[in-house]
Amino acid sequence: MNQKTRTNPPGFGWAVLTTSLAFVVAQLDVSIVNIALPEIAKAYHAGISTLQWVIDSYTLAFAVLMLSAGSLSDLLGSKRIFQIGLIIFGIASAGCGLAPDALTLIIFRIAQGIGAAMMIPSSLALLNHQFAHTPQLRTRAVGLWTAAGSAALAAGPTIGGLLIAFSSWRYIFIVNIPICIIGYILSFKMEQTAKTNKKSFDLAGQFTWMLSVTTLISVIIEVPRLGFNNVMIWGGLILSLVLLGVFLWIEHKVAHPMLPFHLFKSGKFNSLLVLGAVLNGSYYGTVFILSLYLQKVLNYPSLTAGFAFLPLTIGFVISNVISSRVINRYGIQKPIIIGLTMFAAGFAGLFIAHEHTPYLQLFLPFLVIPMGMGLAVPAMINGILSSVDKTLSGTASAILNTARQTAGAIGVAVFGAMAAGGSTAILGAVSKSAAISICLTAIAMFLVTRGLRKTNTIK
Repeated sequence: MNQKTRTNPPGFGWAVLTTSLAFVVAQLDVSIVNIALPEIAKAYHAGISTLQWVIDSYTLAFAVLMLSAGSLSDLLGSKRIFQIGLIIFGIASAGCGLAPDALTLIIFRIAQGIGAAMMIPSSLALLNHQFAHTPQLRTRAVGLWTAAGSAALAAGPTIGGLLIAFSSWRYIFIVNIPICIIGYILSFKMEQTAKTNKKSFDLAGQFTWMLSVTTLISVIIEVPRLGFNNVMIWGGLILSLVLLGVFLWIEHKVAHPMLPFHLFKSGKFNSLLVLGAVLNGSYYGTVFILSLYLQKVLNYPSLTAGFAFLPLTIGFVISNVISSRVINRYGIQKPIIIGLTMFAAGFAGLFIAHEHTPYLQLFLPFLVIPMGMGLAVPAMINGILSSVDKTLSGTASAILNTARQTAGAIGVAVFGAMAAGGSTAILGAVSKSAAISICLTAIAMFLVTRGLRKTNTIK
């Protein structure tokens, strides 16, 4: 082993703090924008499809570039990619805060997604490298990393509401800049990870994957405006499927694919990918709908709506903090199953939502949904990292987060399409999104139970 990479390694707290700062800003920008949607609509005279693009341009870039970023992390070293991602994200956040129109905002949101795609796989790879020989410490580190990101995801609406109430919606982006600067400075003490032996970058695979997913999301977002029978909609769906087929063909043919197919021989790996997609698709889409519901149906002002999301933060923090102890004692299957049960139960609680629902009736589902997700996610991440060689940890975490972010973008697009048409449509979308989420959760639970049948402990 290269002794240079082992001199003055960062302590446990330093490593977790440094990597968690990146996850915090990446997750914060998924949810903090939701609470600002009405203000953004007023500033730019934007309709709901434009608002969907403000959300999905970020998650889409995040998703489609994650695989390439994971490959680059393994190829060039996670520390270098992590630092570049922080720089890009900070600059893009400044651009979002200063954007003069909706198109400029969307362009810089795409740039934010590029930075996030570089930060997340590399941050997990750095953690996995740091604690590769101490599984219990790795479990604890991943639990805290997840807790930080989950808390940021849940606290986004509350922080956004405060910033909007006392300043301007533009500060929801400016707040990222000092966090990126601190993370960049701290990262110099992190160890560089081992590099893989492959020498090339899968440009053709990245290009076809990006076009396929972007086309699919575009079609879903534009269905309410163009209509399902429009030739552009059907043409887009067909093009997306063709491009996906070309992507898979390329990955089979190239010497160094960004999507290593041998990873998918594991039932454990595959079932955890499905789990990640279901959790993010359901959660991201539902939070988008609930933001509109609180402000457009219940007529909450931004600050009140932001505080209404506070139970999400509490639920995530509680479950993420205790998850590492549960995983170390029981393995990954039990916390995932318990978490999914709570996740589905929380969505069932949203069926009570109507045009005059008291907030106290919404409090419990707002608390239980993130508690269930917060219990399942650390177990899922530990399962993914423990199932691959550490030199492929960047790629493995990138595949997982690609599945999660792609599903999140689809969730916002699909659930958002249900909400097009005013307060009545938004109200109906709450119940429909809850029903869909419950069904998807049941499917994920079945697949995970089968995939982890022989897995009782983290190896």
